[in-house]
Amino acid sequence: MNFKWFGPIALLAALVVGDQIRINRPAHKYSLSVDVETPQGRRSASGVVAVHPDRSYTRRGQTRTVGDAIFVDLGQGKNLVALLAHVDNNLVLDDVNYVALRAYTAAAGKRVSFNEMSRLTGVVPVKDALIPVLVTFADPANPGTARRVAPDDAEAVLGSGYRLQGISAEVVPNGYWPVDFGGALGQPVTRGIQAKLPWLGDAGNSAAAALRAAGLPGADGIDAREAFTRK
Repeated sequence: MNFKWFGPIALLAALVVGDQIRINRPAHKYSLSVDVETPQGRRSASGVVAVHPDRSYTRRGQTRTVGDAIFVDLGQGKNLVALLAHVDNNLVLDDVNYVALRAYTAAAGKRVSFNEMSRLTGVVPVKDALIPVLVTFADPANPGTARRVAPDDAEAVLGSGYRLQGISAEVVPNGYWPVDFGGALGQPVTRGIQAKLPWLGDAGNSAAAALRAAGLPGADGIDAREAFTRK
């Protein structure tokens, strides 16, 4: 066997693998936690999302988030879902990329750079305009039963005794893509929203129907499924 090409080929393979890790490794990950007071006590849920800058060779400079919306089971057949979306006249999908960054900046009282996010620690509140769109489903199997929930008046939709206690963000270990699946290797992105909202697997426009049912503006001008899950 001729081994003269083994070294160059191995080096090329290492360079390709290393470049893919550089491109695909998130800049940072953060956990978003939602706490709700109910007549039966506090209910909570959280999920980890990954924020990826564009390190490819397209030069588009687009940052994207990977993860799922957060489904809080409130008991008594009720729920609250924190979408991967905000509203600024119309639905905005890109603001979720900067929720943790802006929350840490607000907590610090000074500018926090995007590049230092992965090194930050501590839990910070997510308030005011940083709070993602909140919705509830009378029947999670039916997207047409979605209703928007105001962060400061959950009782109006969910009923007496239901109140948003708070939303918080926390930077979590970034890990080593593509083996960031837990423990010392880093927190994995949380999945599971499709199990809660089974119509997300449909090929049709069920996600857009849910956003329209909730009365959210601009639902037809976006990829509605990205308000619930992103890859």
